[in-house]
Amino acid sequence: MKKERLDKVIASQGLWSRNDVKNMIKRGEVSVNGVVVKDSSLKVSYADDIKINGQSLSQTEYVYIMLNKPKGVVSASEDKRDKTVVDILPDELKRKNLFPAGRLDKDTTGFSLITDDGDFAHRILSPARHVDKTYIAQVSDKIDVENAKKAFADGVVLGDGTVLLSAELELIDDSERQTFKVVIKEGKYHQIKRMFASLGTSVIELKRVAIGGLALDPDLQEGEARIITENELKLIEK
Repeated sequence: MKKERLDKVIASQGLWSRNDVKNMIKRGEVSVNGVVVKDSSLKVSYADDIKINGQSLSQTEYVYIMLNKPKGVVSASEDKRDKTVVDILPDELKRKNLFPAGRLDKDTTGFSLITDDGDFAHRILSPARHVDKTYIAQVSDKIDVENAKKAFADGVVLGDGTVLLSAELELIDDSERQTFKVVIKEGKYHQIKRMFASLGTSVIELKRVAIGGLALDPDLQEGEARIITENELKLIEK
């Protein structure tokens, strides 16, 4: 079982900052397998019994993070040219083997789910599981809303002949720039942009606002992240 620094393991649970954890360790408030530890760099695993002021730390083997992705950041674990969604996580949430579960384009904002649980990522990304992804899209040119709704519901046919699964379209703002809520069940390359392009318009702003039944936390500013709770995880696959 992989081992990590003690301060990092504790901070990764999302309850304290890395600095707070280091101070707790210095004060002798942390024990590992019954022994008080004052060395933050001690390597521990998720099988170790870690207690803080006598209370056991409820550890998780995997971590699930909600990031409000800003523009200009790529959905990858590493990139030679640009910052990635993993790069911009706060230090206390970083750990080995993190990756984004699904991709958002570099200029797309919103809910990026970052984890180290490959099985979970596969489940929520598989079109066969039909986990909805909800977006808000603003387009450049107005389109016939009823025809667009029917095209989305029937399954848009892209320029290369790809037939997409049925999707939902709802007009939420019909001012100078039409804004739509879009719900899709798959995640093909540039899918929403290509869907609107097939209708004769371009997407100028795109934000993912929910995965499954879990909405992006409105308190998260762009670039901010937090741990997804166990109950919230259930909402994603519900």
